[in-house]
Amino acid sequence: MPKPAGSESEAAPTRNFLALMLGSIGVVYGDIGTSPLYAFRESALAATGHNAAAREEAILGILSLIIWALLLIVTVKYVVILLRADNNGEGGTLALMALASRALGGKSFTIILLGMISAALFYGDAMITPALSVLSAVEGLEMIAPAFERFVVPLSVLILFALFAVQSRGTARIAAFFGPITLVWFVVLAIGGTWHIAQNLTVLAAFNPLHGVSFLFSHGYIGLLTLGAVFLVVTGVEALYADLGPVQLGLLPRLDIRHTSEAQFGQIYIPRVNTLLLIGVVLLVVQFRSSGALASAYGIAVTGTMVVTAALAFIVIWKYWKWPIWWAAALMVPFLLIDLTFLGANLLKVFSGGWVPLLIGAMVMVVMLTWRRGARILATKTRRLETPIDSLIQSLDRKQPYKVPGTAVFLTADPSSAPTALLHSLKHYKVLHEQNVVLTIIIESTPRVAAADRVTLEPLGKILTRILIRFGFMETPNIPKAARPQARLELRYHVDLVLLVAASGTPGPKVGDVGLARSAVHHPRQKRR
Repeated sequence: MPKPAGSESEAAPTRNFLALMLGSIGVVYGDIGTSPLYAFRESALAATGHNAAAREEAILGILSLIIWALLLIVTVKYVVILLRADNNGEGGTLALMALASRALGGKSFTIILLGMISAALFYGDAMITPALSVLSAVEGLEMIAPAFERFVVPLSVLILFALFAVQSRGTARIAAFFGPITLVWFVVLAIGGTWHIAQNLTVLAAFNPLHGVSFLFSHGYIGLLTLGAVFLVVTGVEALYADLGPVQLGLLPRLDIRHTSEAQFGQIYIPRVNTLLLIGVVLLVVQFRSSGALASAYGIAVTGTMVVTAALAFIVIWKYWKWPIWWAAALMVPFLLIDLTFLGANLLKVFSGGWVPLLIGAMVMVVMLTWRRGARILATKTRRLETPIDSLIQSLDRKQPYKVPGTAVFLTADPSSAPTALLHSLKHYKVLHEQNVVLTIIIESTPRVAAADRVTLEPLGKILTRILIRFGFMETPNIPKAARPQARLELRYHVDLVLLVAASGTPGPKVGDVGLARSAVHHPRQKRR
């Protein structure tokens, strides 16, 4: 019997959803799913020490803390609340920063500083995550054959090199490979857990939060140490909501960004960042040599990121979603208190290894602050030397210089000022082209810009034309591709010369895009068809 005509098209969204779900299991939830490898062990050791067996009271208390940490932080805070606070489909602390800045009517330095701190801390823990996950997995071989102990570090380093080597293939391919593996891992966890629960149903009492609260209050300082270890089960939650916004928000030096998917804008590969992460991860494995030692360094930076996320979310809910302040406070203050409690518990780890992510985060923070301050200083000095574009237009309309055939394109960061290269051309050569385009690239606070809003064209006097090209902060600027349709339909000029002057303050095109612009120069006076 033939299938209905629309059956294939109707089944496609279902297949795509299932593939996306499987991929997200491998990439997003894999970090949370591997936490049981070390989280409960470290929590039990913190509660009872290395030589004592854990009593039922301690086990129920630890399990209760783990269950409610997963329910409140992962499910309620991130899945139910924060995933709704997206910036046109993109999430992360920096997306919250953009929303909060927009809601406050401008770029508040305090909001930007909070976003920078969060991003720096997140990168600090980003080096520990793969090192800890791989080390804890490889250490499982010791249970089968204790002789494998001396091979744990070399084998972990080898696996890490292999993992980082395939990052350039893109998120989709990596997800397709690790999704089924992680799914099998979850199934094994479920089967093993169900079997053990059936042997002792008393463990289900851990769903009572009073066990966790009682454990914390009755154990004092030991309870806080244990809470810091319990937090390991939720450290992967930022992967649900995180992004790599600083690359495109002007907070870091310009880096080569390679898109790994033609269908998804957010799937990118940054070679330099990948290399730096690999070096940092390998150094951590070689230095700490065991997951137990490395676990003491884990958690501080993520808790700091979560505190900032909760604070920014409060501003977004209050100012951007327009909730009454007491409703926004009632929703977010409890989560902020929970995050601060976890942060306090993890600060106890500073001298036993917690300084590592703080040091890494501080280094990233110094780079961000230095780059931002240097860019502002350069922009200020550049503006002092620039001439207002209106004054130049009036001068050129009164007395036009000699003209040569063709069109020149001048790139400037400030559309209200005359491009420096244009002024130099007038000063030294005393000529201009027949048509002169003043091109400004604008990086918007939204991840992507619609095609209809991409290009704006405006005549400036008799021989100048202003073109504004807008890109989202998750897009890689491609000037020739964006400007070509507008130029062909409205300007109808022949490109003889392209002068790209990357001014401070606006992320300009990467080297590959400049190459695309040069390819147009190689065909002078090519007529429009």
